[in-house]
Parts: sequence; C-alpha cells; structure tokens
Amino acid sequence: MKNVAFKIKPKSGFSYFVHLFFVAFVPTMMYITVRIDLIPVALLIVLLGKWRVFAVRPRHWWPYLRANAVDMMVGLSTLGAMVETSSGGMQALLAVLYGLWLLLLKPRSTPIYVSLQALLAQTSSLIVLFLLGDGIPLALLVLAAGAIGYLSARHFLANFDEAHAPLYAHSWGYFCAALTWVLGHWTLYYVEVVAQIAVLLTCIGFSLAALYYLERKDKLSTLIQRQILFLMIAVTVVVIVFSDWGDQAI
Repeated sequence: MKNVAFKIKPKSGFSYFVHLFFVAFVPTMMYITVRIDLIPVALLIVLLGKWRVFAVRPRHWWPYLRANAVDMMVGLSTLGAMVETSSGGMQALLAVLYGLWLLLLKPRSTPIYVSLQALLAQTSSLIVLFLLGDGIPLALLVLAAGAIGYLSARHFLANFDEAHAPLYAHSWGYFCAALTWVLGHWTLYYVEVVAQIAVLLTCIGFSLAALYYLERKDKLSTLIQRQILFLMIAVTVVVIVFSDWGDQAI
C-alpha cells in the first residue's frame, strides 16, 4: 500500500497561512505542555494529529495506521526526548526540529525523501526507546524494537512497489527484536544518551537500505557495494570490539 498522509497541502493564499499556523501549533503546544509538566496533554496533542485515521471504516484502520506510523513515531520520540531533558533550550530545539519535520520532510513523497523519513523515524525512535527504557521489561523492549524496525521498513519499501515488502519488513523487524534481546542484557550508552543497540541498528539498516535503493535505481556498482559493506562491517566490529561489556554508560 502506498504511503497515505492526511494533510492539507495548499501552495499559496490564505489557506497556506492557515496550514502553516496548524503546523506550528503542534510543536509549540508540545513545548508548552511539557514545560508545565502536562505530559498526558502533550501526548494527546501528538495522537490527535492522526484522528482522521479512524474516520474510515474499521477494516481500514490498520493499513492507515501502518502508512502513518512513521509520522507518529517521530512525534512520540520527539515528545519522549523533550520529557527526558530538563533543559528549556533543548526542548525548544526539539520542538523546532519537529516543526521542520512536519513542514519540510513529512509532505515529501519522492523515494529519497521517503527513505530519509524511514531512517529518521527508526533512529529517533530507537534512541528514545532505550533512553526511556530503564526499568522496562526486556520483553517489551524487544517487541517495541521489532515494531519500530518493521514499520520503518514498510514505509521505506512502500515507495518502491516491492512485491516482497511484507517479508523483508518482517525479517528486518525480527532482526531488530533479536539484536535487542541479545544486547538488551547490557546497559551500554555513548555519552549517556545513545544506546549501543541504536547505533548498530542504524548503521546496519542504513547500509542495507542504501544497497537496496541503489540497486533499484540501477546505480549500484561493485565498488560502491563493497564500500558500503566495508563501512557497515567496520562500524559493527569497532562497536563490538571496543565496547566495555559491563552495566555502565560510556
């Protein structure tokens, strides 16, 4: 199923300024409600942005939720990051970045932008998941990581009319879940923010997506393929070999 977006895309006139107002309203209200510690209200603001998903018949809910999952993942991960930090300046920066996502990146539908949407959604969601995951049962982290990987892959593959999209997406989701189960027994962070699991999944996911994208565009030469695989393997080896496998942050 093609990516479905419920949004207004006026190009000029009064409707355009109304559109800009509503785009700016969401991150602004998120920032305000987080600052005054009304987290449930901020969560409701993010979720209400997808109310039209449920305006169709129930049998269409899952396809539309899946197609709009990436946008929800970015919104929820932004909110989670805002809650985690106590810096007003950092919260304001996150709100601005989310506004740029809504205004500049989310409406794009070309393959390169859709690929970037999937990559940013997966990376931000994994970082925030493990940032907030202290005390969460490992089984729930495994399920969440698998869902993030699956939904990101489906968003990426939908733009290519891939016949085996469900198989590839489920395979990537299973890999994310399996790696989380293995590495989830250690609490290892870089600069106390980015989990090692998020780094590995981002590196591997980006490399595989780049190989697939270039192959579909008939731009994948043997040299480029080797370079991408070498980079993926090198980063993976460095992370594994030079990590301190203890319950600590580095």
